[in-house]
Amino acid sequence: MNLEQLAGFVEVAATGHFTKAAAALHLAQPSLSRQISTLEKELGAELFHRAHGHISLTAAGQTLLPTARRMLADAEAVRRDMDELAGLRRGRIRLGATPTLCVSLVAEAISRFHRDHPGIELELVEKGSRELIEALGAGELDLALITRTLDPGPQMPRLAMRSVLGEDLVVIAAAGGGADLTGRDRITLAEVAELPQVLFHHGYDLREATSAAFESAGLSPNVVVEGGEMDAVLRFVERGLGLAIVPAMVLVDRPHLTSVQLVEPDLSRTVSLAKRADVRPTRAASAMEDTILDTARALTADDTGLAGHVRLAH
Repeated sequence: MNLEQLAGFVEVAATGHFTKAAAALHLAQPSLSRQISTLEKELGAELFHRAHGHISLTAAGQTLLPTARRMLADAEAVRRDMDELAGLRRGRIRLGATPTLCVSLVAEAISRFHRDHPGIELELVEKGSRELIEALGAGELDLALITRTLDPGPQMPRLAMRSVLGEDLVVIAAAGGGADLTGRDRITLAEVAELPQVLFHHGYDLREATSAAFESAGLSPNVVVEGGEMDAVLRFVERGLGLAIVPAMVLVDRPHLTSVQLVEPDLSRTVSLAKRADVRPTRAASAMEDTILDTARALTADDTGLAGHVRLAH
């Protein structure tokens, strides 16, 4: 067997579709089908059930999948080791982050890193915290920035987690319009529930945290719009459609938004940097980790306007 065959097998398993897998791998479908057929012959077992256009893993396929993923991750590690020979002049980093961090901490960190190391290729994967933890465990990422407002679920012993920032959730409104927060420096969750509100989609880490807070307090939010990602929610609030509860860091360079502190209860979250504990990090990954930590320190400076809402974790 070879790596191309394993990559094809893993992609078909992920998509459940030969045509979609071929497109993702930039292959013609007949070529991918031949790869899988050859792999099955070499292993002496069928890997997929093919019935009425539906593709699913056989028992043999289920057994092979984690091994194939690990072999592909090992091959990627070898490539990265070769890049190490060129120092930080070339290489590749796979960084995962939650959507809320992609519009704040990650954007700042990537900008700094690219300025200092323009030869390093960056791949950004944007997913929820639990999905990022799974991707790290599968060897699909080098680093991941995750948030913890709720219990993130079982932790994998192979992962090393470092708390980076503590961050308050604040209530935002359009500056000079929409729901009026003028003259206020704080607002209670009960007061927020009475005002028009823009909500994230279900399954979004932040939506789950705020929904849990409303439910715990016996409150139901007055929803105007729901189902958005971070960029959409911020834009809706800027247009005056309603309030939103967001992490304080997203307010950097947002002059059309105003914010007040959320109290009764205070809500906050922890931003953590996760990596594999059983894999030696590349020089490029270590440099990215240093850049993220430097960026976190910069975001806590008084001149960012976030003082009191964002603090270094201990």
